[in-house]
Amino acid sequence: MSVRLSVCTAAALAPFILANLSCTFHSMQGSTFTARTVTAAQSGNADVVGSDSTALQKAADMLRPGDTLEIGPGTWQMDASLLIPSGVTVRGTPQKTILLKSPGVESPLIEDGDYGESYLAVAQPEKFHPGMGVEVLDDSLKEGWDVTISKVVAVNGRILQINPYTVRDYDFEKKHARIRNTFPILCAMNAANVTFQDLIVDGNKSQNTYLDGCRGGAIYLYDVRNVTVRNCEARNYNGDGISFQISDGVHVLNSESYGHAGYGVHPGTGSANAVVERCHMHNNGDIGLFLCWRVRHGRFSDNIIEDNGHYGISIGHKDTDNEFTNNTIARNGVSGVYFREETFLNSGHRNTFRNNKVLDNGGAKAGYGFYIHPQAADIVIANNQIADTRAANRTQRYGVYKVGAQRARLLRGRWAVISPLSCCGAFVFVASSPGGASNEKDRNACLDADDGVPASRAGGGRSVKRRRQSYVWHRQEQHRQVGGQDAGRELRI
Repeated sequence: MSVRLSVCTAAALAPFILANLSCTFHSMQGSTFTARTVTAAQSGNADVVGSDSTALQKAADMLRPGDTLEIGPGTWQMDASLLIPSGVTVRGTPQKTILLKSPGVESPLIEDGDYGESYLAVAQPEKFHPGMGVEVLDDSLKEGWDVTISKVVAVNGRILQINPYTVRDYDFEKKHARIRNTFPILCAMNAANVTFQDLIVDGNKSQNTYLDGCRGGAIYLYDVRNVTVRNCEARNYNGDGISFQISDGVHVLNSESYGHAGYGVHPGTGSANAVVERCHMHNNGDIGLFLCWRVRHGRFSDNIIEDNGHYGISIGHKDTDNEFTNNTIARNGVSGVYFREETFLNSGHRNTFRNNKVLDNGGAKAGYGFYIHPQAADIVIANNQIADTRAANRTQRYGVYKVGAQRARLLRGRWAVISPLSCCGAFVFVASSPGGASNEKDRNACLDADDGVPASRAGGGRSVKRRRQSYVWHRQEQHRQVGGQDAGRELRI
């Protein structure tokens, strides 16, 4: 019984102990560490003086839980990842602290790089130096979790010693095994209770090769809990901007991610309870906000997601129970919101979209507000403005397009279509009280995009029962339009 009481007492006190870590740290011997500020600067009086990742890592290695690392203004050349431990804050000078990825180098291996190997024979060892971050890959094992991210420990003739060791077998003879200095830049890995604030991280995209968000990113979080990225700018990474994998409780707040070859923000690999708020994800080569695998119970609100190459938001493999509210999703190359094709068991179910603006998406060949593959279910789309607002050259041809749609549940209130969906049209979900007419403000918001006819007059008063045969989305085989006043504003697919 006494053992049980001790365990219960420890469990009850755990939150209070963790809460106090920000102020003090108690060692096993009972001594107390007072929270400190460690400074890194390029000149002058600081704990560490330098201008590259070596200096920054030296400063980071001085940190204890509760400490803050302040990085002074200037451009810091990043030859390797900056790895941050648990329980600390890393803060820059707003708009002046820039972590810039060094130019890329690459060399073929001259023999296979086997699983678990720490010594690699390379053709051009002179390109590398101790402390340099590296990636090992071949023509088949070149993406996702198949690449090795490591660091050069020593260079001896043609042999590079790396740590940690390789995670796959890389084939030199048939698949051109190679090593290059590609790595994530600002990192928290196997860590908790970390804050990044007021930092600019530049991936130097034009001088580096591609590394996707499973292993890389301008800001990269792996196996973390309760990490906050606040007032940061991630830009120009040849891959993804802000990537967090195997995480719980990551918050990305008031930050900007743009100019990347891949995705702006990339939660994935079982990331739960993510919050992305008041962020700007724009001008990325592929997708603004990419929910990868098993992203669940996230909240994505008050963001601007615009001008990305293909999709504003992409949702797929077991990405469930997420909420998207008050976002503006505009001028993305194909679709504002895209639900990827999965089996029914693995689809992105129970995602909710409320009070978003999904505007002017698409290109010359295709354009959708929402594009939903058939297996995704229990999706709620409510009170959103989904429209192409331009007078000419409209591209958002369909408001909500569901492949092979079979049924819809029309719930509470009403919605309206505001132009022929088969001809560059769009629709909005109109706010109104259940069962009542739309108010004047809502009616004004629903003017037809083609001829100014209020949506409340488009279509006539068919019954809800009949409306079930006239889907708001479109089947691949046959396109149908919903109009009129008696369809619910909240759509559940």
